[in-house]
Formats: sequence, structure tokens, C-alpha cells
Amino acid sequence: MKELRKAYIINTNRANRPGGEAERDMLNNEKCSAYFSPWKEKINQIQPNDLVFLYRNGKGIIARGLATGVVEIADYHNDDGWHENEEYFMHLNRFEKLRKAVSSSSINDIVGSRVVLSPTMVQMEYERGLKIWQVITKEYL
Repeated sequence: MKELRKAYIINTNRANRPGGEAERDMLNNEKCSAYFSPWKEKINQIQPNDLVFLYRNGKGIIARGLATGVVEIADYHNDDGWHENEEYFMHLNRFEKLRKAVSSSSINDIVGSRVVLSPTMVQMEYERGLKIWQVITKEYL
């Protein structure tokens, strides 16, 4: 049975890494990432051509792309040291950084309901994600 496409909002980890290293890595390398269990394994849920949005706490959606469906694993280095195989990531096709961020209140207005953005990864129905994608295309690029 073929799975239906979905949309995901991935938190760029700015709250845990205030220096922005993880976020810069995602933006510079056109990918979404999650670190350490149980969060890193969530990247495995993302399928080819799912819509992916990168979200910065306190600012909003800052980038978007289409999932490749290929999960890669890498070592992760932070102030606490070297962590083997603690980053799961996926490169994104059609990756675009937004000219201005889509705020959390704007996201709620676009989809017509409140979206809780505190988890590392928020899954939503494809149709809701497509609405966000379309508004970004018209107003945020």
C-alpha cells in the first residue's frame, strides 16, 4: 500500500544550540536534521517528495524543500564533544530560504487551526502543508 504524502515542520534546534550551528548546517547543506534519540529517528518517517519546512523558534518557517527520502547518518560535534552517529539527516530538493519568516500565528491562519511547534518534528496532512507551501510561494520568497 502506497503511503500518502505528508508535510513536516522541523525545528532547527536553535533553543538547544543558541549559537545556531545546527541551523546553519541545515541551511548551508540544504537538509533537515535531528539529533540524539528519540528525536533523530523521527527523520526516518519522512518519505520521498514530502513537504519539509525548517522552523526557527521565535521566528517561524525560514526555509522549505522536498524530501529525497534518503536518510543519512553522521557524527555530531557540539560543545559537549564528539557524538558518533547522533545526527540523522535528509537532503532536500527544491530547497529555498525564505526572504522573510512565516510566523507561528501566520502558520495557524494559513492552515485554519493551531499548530503546536515546540516538538522537534511536527507532522501534518499534505493538504495543510500544501497551503503553507503555496502561501510561501506567493508572499515569502
